Formats: sequence, structure tokens, C-alpha cells
Amino acid sequence: MDIFFSGSIRGGRDDVDLYAALIDCLETHGTVLTEHVGTENVEAVEQEQGLTDGDIHDQDVTWLEQADVVVAEVTTPSLGVGYELGRAVAWEKPVHCLYRPDSTHDLSAMIRGNDAVTITEYDDLEEAEAALEDFLERNR
Repeated sequence: MDIFFSGSIRGGRDDVDLYAALIDCLETHGTVLTEHVGTENVEAVEQEQGLTDGDIHDQDVTWLEQADVVVAEVTTPSLGVGYELGRAVAWEKPVHCLYRPDSTHDLSAMIRGNDAVTITEYDDLEEAEAALEDFLERNR
């Protein structure tokens, strides 16, 4: 199974350690095409590789198209994550969003109001992992 994981990069990196833990969980079910999202200095790595914004867009869209499922941590708002989710829904990919309700940011109605998106509100990593296990089993 190819899994596209999405989380905020330029919108804020406060949850990078959480992203890494979620990616570790996802990797037990398949190949995470976007494991770099859980890397502390992802922007520095992209610059080091000489990737332009256009390169990053094209690479991410290619991975998104290849993915069997899409998982996003959406607690930190991100224009890029929203864009990826919109494309995934348009391509009828199974989409699961994780959101911590104690956040200072409300979840967008464009995510919460979309019947094509599964949303799990969670308080800790164990709850998120259990929801992902269920989602991935249902979408094998």
C-alpha cells in the first residue's frame, strides 16, 4: 500500500515529532511516500537538493496520484495540506484527517463538512494510531 502523509511544513512545524510518530505507525502498513514531512529540517533538505517550489509541487502531486490512501494531520492549518486534500478528494482517494480538538485553531468547515473525508478527533498518539489502524484495514 502506498500512503501519502500530509502535515504542515511552511505553515508551522510545532508538530514535527508527532508527524514522525504517525509516519512510523503508517510504515507498518505500507510505503509512506512523503516520510520527509516528519523530518525536522525538511525545508533545508529541499534547498540542499536544489528543489524549486515547482519541483516540490510536481513531486508531491505525483506521489499523491500514486497513493492508495491519504492521511493528514490537520491541527496546524496549512494551505498546502488543504490543496493536497482537495486534489485527493477530487481523485476519489480514501482520505483520513487527524485533528486535536484542544487546538487554538478550529478545523475548517471545508474539511469537517466534506462527507468524503474521514475525521478523527484525538487527544493522544495512541488514539490516533488506533484510528489509523482501522482506516487502513478498511481501505486495503
